[in-house]
Amino acid sequence: MPARTTSEFVLEPAQTERLANLSGPFDGHLRLIELRLGVEIANRGNIFRVVGPQLAVGKAERLLRSLWQEADEETLDEAAIHLRLTEIDGEPTVNDDVEPQEVAIRVKRGTIRGRGANQARYLHAIATHDINFGIGPAGTGKTFLAVASAVEALNESRVQRLILVRPAVEAGEKLGFLPGDLTQKVDPYLRPLYDALYEMLGVEKVVKLLEKNVIEIAPLAYMRGRTLNDAYVILDEAQNTTIEQMKMFLTRIGYGSTAVVTGDMTQVDLPKHQKSGLKDALDVLRNVNGISFTFFEARDVVRHPLVARIVTAYDARDAQATATGPAT
Repeated sequence: MPARTTSEFVLEPAQTERLANLSGPFDGHLRLIELRLGVEIANRGNIFRVVGPQLAVGKAERLLRSLWQEADEETLDEAAIHLRLTEIDGEPTVNDDVEPQEVAIRVKRGTIRGRGANQARYLHAIATHDINFGIGPAGTGKTFLAVASAVEALNESRVQRLILVRPAVEAGEKLGFLPGDLTQKVDPYLRPLYDALYEMLGVEKVVKLLEKNVIEIAPLAYMRGRTLNDAYVILDEAQNTTIEQMKMFLTRIGYGSTAVVTGDMTQVDLPKHQKSGLKDALDVLRNVNGISFTFFEARDVVRHPLVARIVTAYDARDAQATATGPAT
């Protein structure tokens, strides 16, 4: 783990309104910078103290000084902080060896924290990146933690809408022949997301938010042409997207929005000749700054212990089949 350093500095001139503008409601802007850069920020009035890896501390100080100047002339909001953070993302911010800060999510059922290092990294990545990929087998908490993060963002008014997206691969072109309106047609494919929402918010509140369109159910095919600002968007079962669908989805993201893409590369239901959009995104976007990838394994499964053993057994079989070739 890299050595930590401390920087203390004074932002002048001392002005209470400017300080409040810089800090944001309940110091929300400072917390955002902390999570994104992996530092700790404390202040007494306009006297600031930043602790963390040397590179990140330097970036945080430069950013705070710059924002202090801007705070005198314009009202800073979360979108403005995100933009400034994006501007300094051209060079490495946090060394990979830095342990993620613990992220605690507060929802109706209580406080949710990551179980194990991978879940902790996943929650930290979601808190510090606008686009996030969670990839791994069933039962690792990918979708559940994404929904929990979305619910907290909605409760704290950090986003205005929660949009749940899932490809309806099994239905294909026959989706129109299913009974009911659009939501009812797609409901069977979104059941895991609903279950997580019910657990976080309660059935009655979920129903009310659906009626008000605060929570929106959106089949992936219906996302084309939209721009999603101030929204939390979750794309589940992303291994069943095509390359074109994945590109279309990722380019819908607007200011103030967070996207979480979850999938399991061992559960692809696409035709054999068609490459998964999730696998393609891994190849194309792996080194794009500002996008996080968290990879889960069988040991991260938090369901019944047998589930982890089942996943491991199938992985071993698939690895052997790859090594020896298909059985005749």
